[in-house]
Amino acid sequence: MQDLFRYFSKTKTSKSHTQEFYREREREREREREMETIEHKTVTANGINIHIAEKGQGPLVLFLHGFPELWYSWRHQILYMAAHGYRAVAPDLRGYGDTTGAPVHDSTKFTTLHVVGDIIALLDAIAPDEKQVFVVAHDWGAILAWFLCLYRPDRVKAYVCLSVHFMPRDPMMSTTGAMRKYFGDDHYVCRFQAPGDIEAEFAQIGVREVVKKLLTYRHPGAIYFPKGKGLGSFPDTSDTLPSWLSEEDVDYYTSKFEMNGFTGGINYYRAFDLNWELTAPWTGAQVKVPTKFIVGDLDLVYNIPGVKDYIQGGGFKKDVPLLDEVVVMEGVAHFLNQEKPDEINQYILEYIKKF
Repeated sequence: MQDLFRYFSKTKTSKSHTQEFYREREREREREREMETIEHKTVTANGINIHIAEKGQGPLVLFLHGFPELWYSWRHQILYMAAHGYRAVAPDLRGYGDTTGAPVHDSTKFTTLHVVGDIIALLDAIAPDEKQVFVVAHDWGAILAWFLCLYRPDRVKAYVCLSVHFMPRDPMMSTTGAMRKYFGDDHYVCRFQAPGDIEAEFAQIGVREVVKKLLTYRHPGAIYFPKGKGLGSFPDTSDTLPSWLSEEDVDYYTSKFEMNGFTGGINYYRAFDLNWELTAPWTGAQVKVPTKFIVGDLDLVYNIPGVKDYIQGGGFKKDVPLLDEVVVMEGVAHFLNQEKPDEINQYILEYIKKF
């Protein structure tokens, strides 16, 4: 009855509204029943305990999440791929969610070499007979998947990349050096560098508010965290969640980040320059894995100066010669796998069915 009261407090009471409310509630209950069919287990691999969510039988599709996300970001894709003859597996990456054992207070243990090591060890443990798997990744997961394809292309059958294009190594300037040069000290990547600094500000704002603001960010420009100003610079200030993100979804993310804090995820940013140092041998290397790239036209990464020209002007194809297709979704922002799950599901399936 409380849900019904809240619903009618926001809408005009009528028979049609009542019917729509109950239809929506039935859809929510069906979704909850489907979510309960996802299996959860912990796999010890590469010295840590990796939590995975999985469903289905068939060729393995590995889903890699970004920041501030979890396996949960792939909930729609797990159910869909399992229903279409695939085994969908989504881990919590090291430092996130229910994955434990990583030294969270040592960001040097969060390089791409460490995390790709986790991924390879996980695949060896859960799919020892599959030499190659499909990979679908978003945000930081996408960055890690590009390095997975560089380090171990023999293990990837095909890659569906969401949001973050391949970024060739600049031998003249480190990653954070470039961010500081082009965006200034208040850019979020720069603000994330000092241990404990941004965590203290996030604590003052509140975990739920941080999660909600980041997941619903739709401005095509860069994210800035001016010191001492919290999230005040964010252009979107509405308290109303978008249709694709429920209060229950925010609750789940919030519960995990309240339990573990944000340091594990932020460590990936703090390892940016160490990655840059360690990957010198791959300067100029191409990614030779079949790839499909999908991005929203409102994505903050897609709107970084020079990125559109790189993607559309031939640079991307030169660095990733087996790039099959680039899809730019209109009116879609960064968290596209959650914002437009039906379309993303179809894009993934139609591509991997080719192999």
